[in-house]
Amino acid sequence: MPKKFPPEFKRDVVAVARRGEIPVKEVAANFDISESTLWRWMQQADVDDGVKDGLTTAEQDELVQLRRRARRLEQENEILRRAAAYFARDHLPK
Repeated sequence: MPKKFPPEFKRDVVAVARRGEIPVKEVAANFDISESTLWRWMQQADVDDGVKDGLTTAEQDELVQLRRRARRLEQENEILRRAAAYFARDHLPK
């Protein structure tokens, strides 16, 4: 599982990389992250700042929460469907 970094850390690293004083490869090495990770953070920051089109971080978080909720509701619905079938079985005419 990928290592989680706090949003403040990501924001600070992206700010340093955007200054352009040193190459992105060196910024990534200085902060002990991979270059591809830094590029991905920079692209996501562009989306969050409205420079590029795409889902913002907040929208992605909301989407994850909604998918989890939908999955939980589907599971609850399946449990209720099975319970109803079980109890209906006892009331069928013989």
